[in-house]
Amino acid sequence: MDLLIINHRDLKHPKAGGAEEVIYEVSKRLVKRGVNVTWFAERVNGLREEDEIEGIRVIRRGNPLSIHLYSIFEAKKHEIVIDSIAHAVPFYSYLVNPKTIGLVHHVHQEVVRYELNPFLAKTVSFLEKGLKNYGRIVAVSNTTRRDLIEKLGVNPSKIKVIYSGIDHEKYKPGKKSDQPTILWIGRLKNYKNPLDAIEIAKRVKAKLVMAGGGDLEALVKKKIAEVNGEYLGRVSEEKKIELYQSAWIVIVTSFIEGWSMVTLEANSCGTPVIGYDKGSLPEIIKNGVNGYIVKYKGIEEMSKIINDLINDEKRIKQLWMSSYEESLRYNWDKSADEYYEYLKQM
Repeated sequence: MDLLIINHRDLKHPKAGGAEEVIYEVSKRLVKRGVNVTWFAERVNGLREEDEIEGIRVIRRGNPLSIHLYSIFEAKKHEIVIDSIAHAVPFYSYLVNPKTIGLVHHVHQEVVRYELNPFLAKTVSFLEKGLKNYGRIVAVSNTTRRDLIEKLGVNPSKIKVIYSGIDHEKYKPGKKSDQPTILWIGRLKNYKNPLDAIEIAKRVKAKLVMAGGGDLEALVKKKIAEVNGEYLGRVSEEKKIELYQSAWIVIVTSFIEGWSMVTLEANSCGTPVIGYDKGSLPEIIKNGVNGYIVKYKGIEEMSKIINDLINDEKRIKQLWMSSYEESLRYNWDKSADEYYEYLKQM
């Protein structure tokens, strides 16, 4: 089987994130099953045009715009194509290869209003609606499936849901901090509401640690000093795991999350997540088992839950254990098996 995966970024891209993690974890397992996997991504200064990562052939061409043109020519050369639509605008490989799958991480219709000027937001929103023209679509959650149907008019029969997994050898429980600590980690973008974490820190008896880079970095640096918190910027994978392990609670304040890898990673490290009732969070988080869901912008409600937990040693230790146990429902081997069987049907 010959498979091409098109995605703006590859694993070594300085801005690689959740979408790239999904492609990497699934692809390296598909390679072990005998699939020839090529990952097509945009060029990055300092990286070779062709590379190999754990048996995955990586080709880098073009920039964030021209990659859409380059990818059309590459899609013709392969048996099956997966267009990973992580940035709203499709690659349209189905125009040249009938065996094309659209991989959708989340629907961006509302998100673009947070991040782009009105004209560009309308343009990107319009182009994203082209997703309905794909013959086959993989959604990473039932939440994304619902949004594809309700917001983009995709035929439900086209959609297959395959959950992303977690590497339990890598993400596992460790030593908790001696002092109550809450962690916010992710890209510092408007739609992720990182400043909400600072408002919460003003109301709880715990230290706030924030990690990640992005547009709001300067503002976060300034504001977190007001609550004696710690901002770490972008961190290594090893440091990220250490942060998950030592935190008492992780908070997720996003307006939308197609599939919250932060929740899976935190839970796998034995840490509960408190998040807003948006995106896939209510799909993953079970109240009182691996965290809690509060209403969107429910800063007071989230703060109260955090204070209640850090003042109840028995309860929070139970939550640490049950969060880890809940994470065992997900693993990358299971996800890769589902992708492999789906591809075989084609």
